Amino acid sequence: MSRSHITGYVIGESLRPGAVFQPPGLRLRNVTRLDVSASAGPAQPGLWTLVEWETDSDDVSGLAQALAEALEPENGWYADFTVGDERVVVFAGKVFRYRRGDAAGRAEAIAYGRSVGTPEHQLDWEE
Repeated sequence: MSRSHITGYVIGESLRPGAVFQPPGLRLRNVTRLDVSASAGPAQPGLWTLVEWETDSDDVSGLAQALAEALEPENGWYADFTVGDERVVVFAGKVFRYRRGDAAGRAEAIAYGRSVGTPEHQLDWEE
């Protein structure tokens, strides 16, 4: 079985205190500090640490679950990544997986994001 190459981002400030996001095979690609004060949600900090990661693991469910367990449940934080033609959107305790371009799958993830307080303009992950 060939392994997938998965890349994604997680915002450092979106991790709950004490959380560890360290699935097997995780490698750091880049860390960037961003001033998002003009677009942060009302309860979100104005500076974000964007952590870009990658893995060759084929355990997509395990990776998504590790993110779901690490994310802060307040303020609608999420992380997302793609695997082939599949989009994976992860909130604290909740994972959505759908084929890229699947409007119904995307709409379900967006509706959930709204329900947990994700600011509307942040529900803009790429397909």
